Amino acid sequence: MSPVQTVLVVGGSGFVGTAVASRLVQQGLRVIVPTRRLDRARHLLTLPTAEVVEADVFDPAALTRLMQGVDAVVSLVGVLHSRSGVPYGPDFARAHVELPTRLVAAAREAGVGRIVHVSALGARADGPSEYQRSKAAGEAAIRAGSPEVAWTILRPSVIFGPGDSFLNLFASLLRRFPVMPLGGATARFQPVYVEDVAAVVAESLQRVDACGQTFELAGPQEYTLRELVEYVGDLTGFRRPVLPLPEGLAMLQAGFLEMLPMKLMSRDNVLSMRAPNVAEGPPQPWGREPTPLEAVAPAYLGKANKRSRYAAFQVHRP
Repeated sequence: MSPVQTVLVVGGSGFVGTAVASRLVQQGLRVIVPTRRLDRARHLLTLPTAEVVEADVFDPAALTRLMQGVDAVVSLVGVLHSRSGVPYGPDFARAHVELPTRLVAAAREAGVGRIVHVSALGARADGPSEYQRSKAAGEAAIRAGSPEVAWTILRPSVIFGPGDSFLNLFASLLRRFPVMPLGGATARFQPVYVEDVAAVVAESLQRVDACGQTFELAGPQEYTLRELVEYVGDLTGFRRPVLPLPEGLAMLQAGFLEMLPMKLMSRDNVLSMRAPNVAEGPPQPWGREPTPLEAVAPAYLGKANKRSRYAAFQVHRP
């Protein structure tokens, strides 16, 4: 496998994408980040070897142009909510299935022989949620690129770090409400640090033994959702009583939240929590030591960091 020098990072302007682009630039690689609106990627313009290009990655012709002169592709686009459908809704289909299919087709046409695709822990064709089923279909589309396009699939648990839309969301809600009604309170998670994800993406691009492999990405410890919410409360100084909701009530709550202008929770999210979001094997490949949540979260969720409490209400696009 030839050394990778130029990487197209699709979804590079979001939370995970920013960490990936920064890591690749630190390693001296040229990074191309397409975005439909340049202002969404303004924060990447200071990276010395990053190029931000205004383009619609869902347009096959635009993808073909973006692939010119590229050695590898990192696929990061994902959405948390979609209109419903069978086996998954149209928004999930577009982002999780159609886009990976187009990425593989464009890579083949341009002779790009390497792709690293970030999926999700729990992706299964028979998963309980549309999100999980669509992620599994996207993985199948990536694997179909063999042998012309060598692939690596990464399956992270929920990802935390400054600017995340998971722990910051609960920090904001705890600040505003005296009680926390919580669906999926006993659901299990193994949160992974965003910089660990970026490091594995970067290493996967250079390792021959990563080709044709699917790796789980998780942190060193499992938590219930309730434990995570209580921990966020301790850090922010807004610990509230947690009221666990049975799934029926959680679905009703989520149905109401779906009607808000910004969806904080959906019924499909509730269904996703039926499956534990934890690694079945080693938390990270190649003997890597994952970063503990407790080593990072206090710095951006602590009482002194008031700004982080509002981050969850910013529009997040992977």
